[in-house]
Amino acid sequence: MKCNVQFLLSIFWLVAISCAPAPEAVTPEAAPAVPLNPPHLAQLNADLGPGLNMGNALEAPFEGEWDVIIKDEYFTIMKEAGFKSVRIPIRWSAHADTMAPYAIDSVFMARVKYVVDLALETDLKVIINTHHYNPLFQDPQAHQPRLLAFWHQIGLAFKDYPMDLIFEPLNEPHEKLTPELWNEWIPVLTKEVRSTNPERTLMFGTANWGGISKLNDLVIPVEERNVIVTVHYYEPFHFTHQGASWVDGSKEWLGKTWVAGGDQSAEINEHFDLIKAYAKKYNRPIYIGEFGAFSAADSTSRAAYTAAVVQASEARGFSWSYWEFCSGFGAYDPKAEVWREDLLNALIPQD
Repeated sequence: MKCNVQFLLSIFWLVAISCAPAPEAVTPEAAPAVPLNPPHLAQLNADLGPGLNMGNALEAPFEGEWDVIIKDEYFTIMKEAGFKSVRIPIRWSAHADTMAPYAIDSVFMARVKYVVDLALETDLKVIINTHHYNPLFQDPQAHQPRLLAFWHQIGLAFKDYPMDLIFEPLNEPHEKLTPELWNEWIPVLTKEVRSTNPERTLMFGTANWGGISKLNDLVIPVEERNVIVTVHYYEPFHFTHQGASWVDGSKEWLGKTWVAGGDQSAEINEHFDLIKAYAKKYNRPIYIGEFGAFSAADSTSRAAYTAAVVQASEARGFSWSYWEFCSGFGAYDPKAEVWREDLLNALIPQD
């Protein structure tokens, strides 16, 4: 019988196709899951608010140079008013050698430890940082070894302290410490702190002076979970810093007011929604580490603005710390030794 070649080839290909493995289903690539934070972190962040900054004291070139010397009773005054934490800005760079190994002055270190001990003994959570390291922002690479040396010494000094003490390696990166360079520094600073304090909670803020403008550029290693993100909020700047002697042109802003409701409140809520979106995207707790309005603004506007920032923070689950206790933004009058009631009530509504 004559063979039909075309028929046999058809049979061969049908058998081959039927025996071939089925193609794998193509599914959209799943987004990588953000790791969980340590169980204690959310509660620790919540316990930071309400908070105050002990400003213009240890971050002045020398304590007292800016008219604030920390008195022992200040922490009790804070605690009794209802505050739960204190952020203590510190200018380590004014009290350390400029040559390696960059030793911090022992007297200054003892003073810092004394202040931290007082605050912790008063049952306040404490944040310490590196503040006003101005030469670093002009030449970051030259000063990075010195900053790391500071945190090695600080880490050794406080390694046995309770977890109620939080480290903030650097306040408000800016100028030549760009967002890109700052992102490169974060893991380096983290590694240094972790060498002495493996369980210590850290805080990192944004470049460009710590505000919201560069928040979405902030990159913290995804595997580093024991971190609170800190954001400083002074918008609108022409209102909050009117008449501030250290800000060029601020006298021209005198008379700016702030009224709750309308566009001014809407702006705060819009900004804080942006912060909330970042927090949700990266699963990071948020601490509004500084906010406030300088005393040159009228008192009614200052109180209304302060209350609005507090409300916007708390509505979104952010902790916060007002700038500051007893100087140009101060909620407390150190001469009269009384709280400025309108500001205190804006921060912690009084019954």
